[in-house]
Amino acid sequence: MASSGFSWTLPDHPKLPKGKPVAVVVLDGWGEANADQYNCIHVAQTPVMDSLKNGAPERWRLVKAHGTAVGLPSDDDMGNSEVGHNALGAGRIFAQGAKLVDQALASGKIYEGDGFNYIKESFENGTLHLIGLLSDGGVHSRLDQLQLLLKGASERGAKRIRVHILTDGRDVLDGSSVGFVETLENDLSQLREKGIDAQIASGGGRMYVTMDRYENDWDVVKRGWDAQVLGEAPHKFKSALEAVKTLRAEPNANDQYLPPFVIVDDSGKAVGPVLDGDAVVTINFRADRMVMLAKALEYADFDKFDRVRVPKIRYAGMLQYDGELKLPSRYLVSPPEIERTSGEYLVKNGICTFACSETVKFGHVTFFWNGNRSGYFDETKEEYVEIPSDSGITFNVAPKMKALEIAEKARDALLSGKFDQVRVNLPNGDMVGHTGDIEATVVACKAADEAVKIILDAVDEIPE
Repeated sequence: MASSGFSWTLPDHPKLPKGKPVAVVVLDGWGEANADQYNCIHVAQTPVMDSLKNGAPERWRLVKAHGTAVGLPSDDDMGNSEVGHNALGAGRIFAQGAKLVDQALASGKIYEGDGFNYIKESFENGTLHLIGLLSDGGVHSRLDQLQLLLKGASERGAKRIRVHILTDGRDVLDGSSVGFVETLENDLSQLREKGIDAQIASGGGRMYVTMDRYENDWDVVKRGWDAQVLGEAPHKFKSALEAVKTLRAEPNANDQYLPPFVIVDDSGKAVGPVLDGDAVVTINFRADRMVMLAKALEYADFDKFDRVRVPKIRYAGMLQYDGELKLPSRYLVSPPEIERTSGEYLVKNGICTFACSETVKFGHVTFFWNGNRSGYFDETKEEYVEIPSDSGITFNVAPKMKALEIAEKARDALLSGKFDQVRVNLPNGDMVGHTGDIEATVVACKAADEAVKIILDAVDEIPE
């Protein structure tokens, strides 16, 4: 919260008249690029967005959505939905998770905090398990941070380490998983030369194993739990490199959707299930795709799936993923403190807001928009609507997603007379674009453009 004596008063906007609602529409994954055959927005032909750009060029602005402009460590860092919505919702730039972890690792403070000292208690007799995305994409995690954490933990007493990898292919090139596994295997081999029992224990593709978000599909998390905690999966291999190469050779296979696998010894026994007395760290610094696993690891009354066996462990996140839920309760690096967001300003000025998206982006216009805060600031002045996303399919199968339904909800909210601000997220460009399916992404862009028209038409219907 703001310091004592701070004023929440909002001055009048110089151009926007009072008494008429404002529509805030986020087209996720939408941007400017060369107009070629690989630019799906260009290929799709988007007359509504084109009319906004060309009809009022003096009002059209391009803003940076990557690097230091949104609080990331350097301008080489790719932007992402989390930091973008943090910046949009707050209207200011905050040091983001990746940068905070970098600073903590560089200074050594990560090893001095309560979180590391808590998991360190398991080093003498237990195993340290590191679970997360194996990638240098910098959106959810970074390989170099994992490498430094492995080095730091081993130097501080970790004798037995198991890494549970999730392959990317979404924020980095599909197929890059092989190179990342080779790099990690080399790092672990060097640790073994120093007498540390260090191995990859399990794996799977990020979109099929563990990294679901907003409780869209708990089966994704269960597949991860079974492989990582129970040491059970339909595919068993002697090494992670063999696993990734073999599974990628299957028809239509890709890094994002690799099935779960476990590594076994010569007797066929899993090399790294999580047992009583072990320590677990989820290494992702980004929250949205780790919160569900964090709940399964930490909540005694968890009931989203049958965990079968719940080991007594010491668990910490790389950061705290949800400040409102205090989840996880232990973490290695303090998360960014984002305060005085636009949502809080609005409710303190009596302004009523409406937010809507489908499940896969609902948290972006609520949780991330509000500074990584769950729930309402004031439920008497806010309404959040979540439209269930399709589950069990890849988004290129149904590329229109729920864009039109979201737009219809926005239209109804605008015309209801109840709200002063209506904000929505249209996920199509991002979610379908990540599949790499150009034809489907063209359809997705057209759907988003149609959705914008529905919202604009509603704005025009509002009486002066």
